[in-house]
Amino acid sequence: MYNGIKVLDIHGHYSAPVNGGAAVALMMASNTPLSDDPRKDLPRFGMSEQAWAGALKRHLDMMDDHNIDAQLIGPRPFLMLGWMQKHLLGSWCRFINHMIARQCATHPTRFSGAACLPQNPKADDLSDCLPELEYCHRELGFTGCYLTPDPAGDRSSPGMDDKYWDPVYAYCERHQLPIIVHGTNCTDPRLKTIPHNYQIGFVWEQYLATQLLSHGDVFKRFPGLKVVVCHCGGSLDRFIKSDHHLAQKDLSKNLFFDTCALDLDFLEAAIKQRTPKRILFGTETPGSGGAIRPETGRPGDDLVPVIGKMSFLNEDQKVDIFHNNCKVVAPAFAKLG
Repeated sequence: MYNGIKVLDIHGHYSAPVNGGAAVALMMASNTPLSDDPRKDLPRFGMSEQAWAGALKRHLDMMDDHNIDAQLIGPRPFLMLGWMQKHLLGSWCRFINHMIARQCATHPTRFSGAACLPQNPKADDLSDCLPELEYCHRELGFTGCYLTPDPAGDRSSPGMDDKYWDPVYAYCERHQLPIIVHGTNCTDPRLKTIPHNYQIGFVWEQYLATQLLSHGDVFKRFPGLKVVVCHCGGSLDRFIKSDHHLAQKDLSKNLFFDTCALDLDFLEAAIKQRTPKRILFGTETPGSGGAIRPETGRPGDDLVPVIGKMSFLNEDQKVDIFHNNCKVVAPAFAKLG
């Protein structure tokens, strides 16, 4: 909590035991999908009750340590594997979604789910994603979905302003489900020397998505659509607000950003540039923010006290970031608060 207000984290990922690595290895090695009901497969891959309990305890302990009351959890982005063969990808997404659902069902007051979708960049549009999205929404009770701007990881996907995306945009607008935009794998060979180089792909893809959604007509076509771009939008704008290189539009009702940036100068600049009304608290805890800040001795992703001490924000703005903005963007998830 923050001063008695529940802290809602828009950017979390599931913590199932071993993250299904054995399952995807078997699928790809055998070139065969998993069973029609992935719940039957979970015990085959080391996901016993004891293993689940241990994984979720670690996740909850970290949330409690970081003063996070509830999280919207989705797939681990580097494991969305959109480059997988089409006949495998649907099965893999269903497996991930059942792991997310398992975590939410075990701790329903702490977690809500965001769907992993079988995005095919070579299809005419995202219509093939609708059965899985509806299944997650109707049957599993999920309250959002993830989209990667470049599922194949090779920059071959249509830009996020393209009508290719419209089937998912329309469904999410109709059902008030926020779309969480997060980069995934990056297969650019120039990045081979950079450790965890998918992180560089995140920066590029999330910034490009921000620009395309800003300059395009997506929110004219879908005025009720809510989109959250992770990691503060990947990068920041370098032009003054009146410059024609920036979309001269009011995007305050549609396009939002999370706080999942660990460098404090960057985070402060992002909140100022995006404005506090368009910022939702997000940490991806537990994720890539475990490095210790030398000045505090605390993990980098322990962001409640960091934002709570930002002197350029007033108290109402801090409460908006931690709690109120989520009610506008993700109303079904915000009910946990």
